[in-house]
Amino acid sequence: MRLGAIEAGGTKMCCAICDENGNILERMTCPTLKPEETLPVMRAWFEDKNIDCLGIACFGPIDLHKDSETYGYVTTTPKPYWGNTDFVGAFRSLGVPIGFDTDVNGSVTGEATFGIAKGIKNVVYLTIGTGVGAGILCEGNLVHGMLHPEGGHILLTKRADDPMEGSNCPFHPNCFEGLCAGPAIQKRWGKPGKELGDREDVWDLQAWYIAQALVDYTMILSPEMIILGGGVSHQTQVLPMIRKYYAEFMNGYLKTKELEDLDNYIVVQSLDDNQGILGAAIIGLKELQAQG
Repeated sequence: MRLGAIEAGGTKMCCAICDENGNILERMTCPTLKPEETLPVMRAWFEDKNIDCLGIACFGPIDLHKDSETYGYVTTTPKPYWGNTDFVGAFRSLGVPIGFDTDVNGSVTGEATFGIAKGIKNVVYLTIGTGVGAGILCEGNLVHGMLHPEGGHILLTKRADDPMEGSNCPFHPNCFEGLCAGPAIQKRWGKPGKELGDREDVWDLQAWYIAQALVDYTMILSPEMIILGGGVSHQTQVLPMIRKYYAEFMNGYLKTKELEDLDNYIVVQSLDDNQGILGAAIIGLKELQAQG
């Protein structure tokens, strides 16, 4: 089969043709400009690809309720120009079933189908990059609820020695995204994270916040695995720090075989940053199957 896939990010859009076995057959990327500039380019790319379906894994917030007048829309996103954009509608003329979900739900789907979480029914995938988001698989199903999880905006206790005043979130003075996403690192230290790899103080603080968030996810969702993606997954020096602080914060409260082996409980993405686009393809395939 030829599965069309879109991973829609705030900086770039990735379009691909995949098969059901996790092979990427063709790929195209383009910058995320204004909707009227970006969407027609992607739609034109798919025009002659003879796809069976299309899966879209998109930055949010987005409307996932099919009975809503704005189903398939990007809604109240802080991304300039993209608020109230009919993303799915731009591709309906292709005449194929279209699956639509969040970018992080695409990533957790990719890892659970082809990657490190294959065969695991309860997984949290956390991306820490330009923003922070959580994709959640519960008993094998993606979590949506009234909207979809906004795991980057859980509230954290701020560490006393954090040199940043407030946070980088316009809504919350102490949320995960406002304290840990790339723009927060830039605001706090004056440089992007990729230029701070040798600064132990930078990553110790990041690890402290990330571990605090992961304990919260564990207590509420009881995942069998937590996967870290985004820019933080490339800062390998931070992973042992996260596990160390996680164990301290958990303080022996839960006793499970998973938590006895944190090296295999808190892990990084395993698909060379292809988890999102592969997950989008599977989201499209599931919509095709649902429509018979």
